[in-house]
This record gives sequence, C-alpha cells and structure tokens, in this order.
Amino acid sequence: TCRDLRRHQLAWTHGGLEHRLTALRKWADEIERRAKDIGHAEFIDTGRHRLSHEVPLMVAAGLRDWCDKAPAVLKAGHRDGRSASHPHVTFEAQLVACPLVGIISPWNHPFLLATLDAIPALIAGCAVIVKPSEITPRFIEPVMESVRAVPELYNILRFVVGDARTGQAIVERADMVCFTGSINTGRKIAEACARRLVPLYLEMGGKDAAIVAPGADLERASTAILRGSAFATGQICFSTERVYVHESLHDRFVDLLVKKSEALRLSFPDPHSGHIGPFIFEKQAATVDRHIDDALAKGAKLLTGGKSEVLGGGMYMLATVLTDVTHDMLIMQEETFGPVTPVMKYKTEDEAVALANDSSYGLSAAVFAGTAEQAAAIARRVEAGAISLQDAAVTIAILRDAEKTSFKQSALGGSRMGPNAVLRFFTRKVLVLNNGPTADMQDLAERAAA
Repeated sequence: TCRDLRRHQLAWTHGGLEHRLTALRKWADEIERRAKDIGHAEFIDTGRHRLSHEVPLMVAAGLRDWCDKAPAVLKAGHRDGRSASHPHVTFEAQLVACPLVGIISPWNHPFLLATLDAIPALIAGCAVIVKPSEITPRFIEPVMESVRAVPELYNILRFVVGDARTGQAIVERADMVCFTGSINTGRKIAEACARRLVPLYLEMGGKDAAIVAPGADLERASTAILRGSAFATGQICFSTERVYVHESLHDRFVDLLVKKSEALRLSFPDPHSGHIGPFIFEKQAATVDRHIDDALAKGAKLLTGGKSEVLGGGMYMLATVLTDVTHDMLIMQEETFGPVTPVMKYKTEDEAVALANDSSYGLSAAVFAGTAEQAAAIARRVEAGAISLQDAAVTIAILRDAEKTSFKQSALGGSRMGPNAVLRFFTRKVLVLNNGPTADMQDLAERAAA
C-alpha cells in the first residue's frame, strides 16, 4: 500500500494546488452523501448517536474551509526576496511536499481525529496512510467508499484497519508521522522516528485545568466547566479535568455544579435521548473508577454521581463531582478521561497558577474572571497551548485559524492548527541567484592578506 501511494504522489503534487482542491471538494460532497452510513458506523463503536452523525458533516465543512483558506496559506508560506548583505543575490523559495505521511489516530473521536492531520497533508500534496484505532474501526469502510468515488484521491489516500503491528509498519515506512494518543505509545513512536531521523507530530493528551477567579460569573462558569468535563463522557483530549475555585466562590460554585450535574441523564436505554453516553473503551471506565477510589481513599468527598455501572452491556457513568481533592490524588495528576469534575479551593492568584501548572501535561486550560482582560492576565501565566477565556474547551472553534503548540508532555512538534497545519508538511527549499559577478579565488586571497 505504501509503495502504491508513493508511486502516485508525484502526480498529485505536480498536478498543482487547484487540482488537489478540486478533488478534495469532491470528497467533501461524497462524505456528505454517505454521512448517514459513516455516522451509523461510528455510533456502533462509540455509542454516541447525535455526535457520531454530526461528525461527517463537520469533516466535510472542514474540508471546504481548508480548501478556501489554502491558496492564501501557501502564498504566505513562500519567502522570495533579496539578500540583505549581498544586494545582487536574490532567492526564490520552493515548498516540496513530504512524499508519504503516516497517521495513527485514536478511538475517542474516530473520523474527526483521523482527518485532523490528513486533510492539511493532502492539501500540501502528500500521499497519506491513516491507521485509526482498532477499537473503533467501523467508520473506515464507508469512508473508503467516499474516497473511491474520487479516483485521483484514492490513488494517494488510504484508511487501513490494523492493530499496533500495522501502526509499527507505517512508522517504519512513512516520511513523516502524526500520532494522537497516549504518552507511552507516543514515546515509542518518537524513539522509532528518531532512529530513522523522520519528523513527527505527537499529541498525547491533557489534564486541563480551569481557574475560577473572583468576579467570575458562576452561572456561566459552572455551565461551561460541566460541559467541558462531561461532554462526550469526558472522552476528549481537551476535557476539563481539574477545577480551581477561589475560596470566596467555592461553595456557591459547587452548589451550582452539583445541581446542574444532577440534571444530566444517561443516554440509556434510548441512545437518542439523554446527555451522557457510554464509555467507548471498557478499560477506560476502569481507569476512571480507579481514580475515584484513590481520591475517596485519600479524603475526597463525592457530592454526586459515582463509579461506572453496567447497563445493557455498556459502561456508563453519571456526571460526578468531587471536592476536598489534593494533588497527591491520581484524579488531579493523571489523565482521567471520564465525566468527573474534581474541585479544589485556592486563596491567591499565585496559588491558582501554581496548581494549574503543577502537571506533566499542558494541552489546554480555561480561566473565568470578572472581565476578559482579567482572565487573559491569569491565562498568560498558565502553561498550556490553548486557553479558553470565560468559557471552557473551545479550542475546536479555531482549529484552522490560530496556531498553538502544547506544553510539556502533551505534545511534540510544531502547531497542528492554523496555517502551520499545512506548511509543516513541506520541506523548504531555496533557489539562490547571483545577478552580479562571481567571487574569484585570487580576489578572496588578496582581501584576506590585506
């Protein structure tokens, strides 16, 4: 497969940007035609009915938006000009697409995250092979039907079914690797790419903090933080997993959070209703339960919700709120990936920032304060790649617009967002023209002697 993709990549890149954009717009149309089938396939694997059926439309809309933005992005990526030190020397940039990009995507958002890197790479002119998680593979078949409907795209794009061995084979053959998943797996991929001296982009999860400062609108903060914690059963990389509330606001905030959490219902037995669906991966439910047990054993208080339960063969968990948590608890240090909101008091802004930064992760965060300016002042001190102000978990709104890099162990490589999402797939080449006389060895020697 990799050999075939490489063979067709030159025609894809040499065909020009408009050729590629035309094919990608056709693909968006084909995705929309099969949106029901793609959504149903993802729903079977994830248990999310509404979200699974929205994702194909989101991907198609994202494709068209990228196609609209691409000409300006590539134009801005060129750097032609004249040497500042040698006025008679001019240079012309050339962007050379990476031949084959290998993508290994996670189970929590199967189709959406499988295309996060794939679409910009295709725009750049790369061939792409994607291995989604073996835990949620059903969407691959209807998506590949949409790819086959655009022959020029089918030549340079494959979604393949496989386990870790398939992922390893891709890492061994690709010219660039993009991975979203756990730190442990990301570290192994980084080591393999380092041996081959192959560039890579890793996103490896988060432990997102939210700070609620004096003057914050508690109705707004509690609503946003609950959504950030419980949306998609908390199984999103930028889920809100730690909440720090000023001591003067703590009790009122917690009362609101508990009340709103108790109003959320499980999407069982009817997956079309309710607010919180099942865990996608049974082992993830066990991880969340372990974090709750550890917190309770160390003195935390459970105010609502609780551990996972088996309903109709699936693992479900109500929106859960914990207080009296501390940083010696797993639930405040390790990625939980469940609908749990642990809340901790703080006294000063310095303390809140120190607590938010006391993590090996730095993906994203949130700050609520009396004004946007006050929230921004706090956010500038927080070590995270994207920080929502007066809201939580809104990074997705600026995926194609703003560049950001995550901190610490959350990521490795440059921005996967904004213009760099496309430009990272190029090797920059420069053609240098001397319009004046060429240097002579004798002249150089005489100047040196003088």
